[in-house]
Order: sequence, then structure tokens, then C-alpha cells
Amino acid sequence: MEIENTFISGLKLLHLNKFEDSRGSFLKVFNEEMFKENSLAINFKESYYSISKKNVLRGMHFQIPPFEHTKLVYLNHGEILDVVLDIRKTSQTYGKHFSIKLDTKKPILIYIPIGCAHGFISLTDDTIVTYMQTTVYNKECDTGILWSSFDMKWEINKPIISDRDNLFLDFNTFNSPF
Repeated sequence: MEIENTFISGLKLLHLNKFEDSRGSFLKVFNEEMFKENSLAINFKESYYSISKKNVLRGMHFQIPPFEHTKLVYLNHGEILDVVLDIRKTSQTYGKHFSIKLDTKKPILIYIPIGCAHGFISLTDDTIVTYMQTTVYNKECDTGILWSSFDMKWEINKPIISDRDNLFLDFNTFNSPF
């Protein structure tokens, strides 16, 4: 596993080693010692996944204190455009976003620090994305930023979006607790 820092502080790409043979492939997606050696959170409390049709946009999600969390994101199947928005007022990259296309040919974990919103758009049918978080889901603290309210050029004109995600606050009116 190779760790790549991005321009957003704490946001990391963990490049996984994919082992393939005649039976298929094998990936190690978590190693506690490697995470500890690199000062990455290891206390994940919850894990789940989503299955999305092509053109589904999910985001931009996060939880506010006291249920804020570090998030680990992994693409199991398909292709996505993954986006992380820095919403930490004291960060040098506040309001900036990072995006990356993910597919299963070059497996990457995205390590998202506290104070960043996360979302993605599914570029294929039946995309499966796994999430691990350092806190459990809390309905009162679960929120987001409106996907179209910051300087991200999404690769689709008419994404499929939940009513909930379309009702999130605009980035410019959101008062960040981070």
C-alpha cells in the first residue's frame, strides 16, 4: 500500500496492491499496523455500502460535532467520480475541492479527514462503494452541502439526486462548525 498526500491537508489516497491470478484478484484494504505507522485513524465504528445506477449523484455528506468522523471510502465495483470538499474554516484549502475518477483497475482507498464533505457520481450502472466511519450514524448530526453550490464541474447535466441531497444548504450560506 502506497500513501499519496493531496493538496487538502489530511486527505490521502491509499494505492492498494492488487494481486491477480487465474482465479481472479485479491486486495488487502486495511492493515492496522500500516495505518498506525502513518498516523491514520483505525477506530472505525461503522461500515456500509451503496449500490448506485449510472448518473446517480450522492453528496455532499458529512456529520457535525459531536459525531464528526474520518471516513474511508473504497470502490468495489464500477466507476465513479469521487469528490471531497474542505469545509474547515481554519484550513488553507477551505472551500476547495479534490476530485478523482476511481475504477477497479487501479484500486484506491480515499482517506477523508474530519471537516470534509464527501460525494460522488456513479459513471456506470451497479456501482458499489464501501464506506467506513470513525463514528456511528447520527440523524441529528448528519448533513451536507448542496452539490451544485461550489466550484465543482460535475461530468453530467442531469444527475439523479435524492430529495434530501437537493435540500442541503448552499456552501456560501453554510456556517461550518469545523
